[in-house]
Amino acid sequence: MTYTTDQFIATNRANLEALQSLTNQAVTGFEKLVELNMAASKAAVAESFSHVQAVLSAKDAQELLALQSAAFQPLAQKSAAYGRHVYDIVSSTGAELTKAFEAKFAETQKTFSALVDNAAKNAPAGSEAATALFKSAVSATQSAIETAQNAAKQAVSLAESNLTAVTAQAVEAVATPSRKR
Repeated sequence: MTYTTDQFIATNRANLEALQSLTNQAVTGFEKLVELNMAASKAAVAESFSHVQAVLSAKDAQELLALQSAAFQPLAQKSAAYGRHVYDIVSSTGAELTKAFEAKFAETQKTFSALVDNAAKNAPAGSEAATALFKSAVSATQSAIETAQNAAKQAVSLAESNLTAVTAQAVEAVATPSRKR
């Protein structure tokens, strides 16, 4: 199998389109983070001014302390919600990019396997052992890559479940007032 100029151009064009798609996905994820940060900033500014107005209109120290302590619980919950939103955006963008990379990798793997098979068919007589060894090495490499990808997916899944549990515990800990002995 010879690689023609048209095939070379088509491959480069396909790779450029894949890169453009990946770049667009990354930019979309970044836009979502910017939108989230702008919304969070606007809300924080509005809540801050509202809180300052309430503090300034407090009639006594007890009311002032009540306002101050009441401000902390929603803050922790909002921080946890913000963290979950950031995680969701990063996670979904990462999943889209991973899916695209895996598809491109599978396509490249298929093309490479076809090239190896074609080279094996056209190998000179007497090179069967070397060809079989090379094909075995390629197969082992592909298997190792797939194993690493599966291990990475399991690690991400475990990290997601741990993050969810820790976030829930943190919010619950802030929501439950501590008891003094």
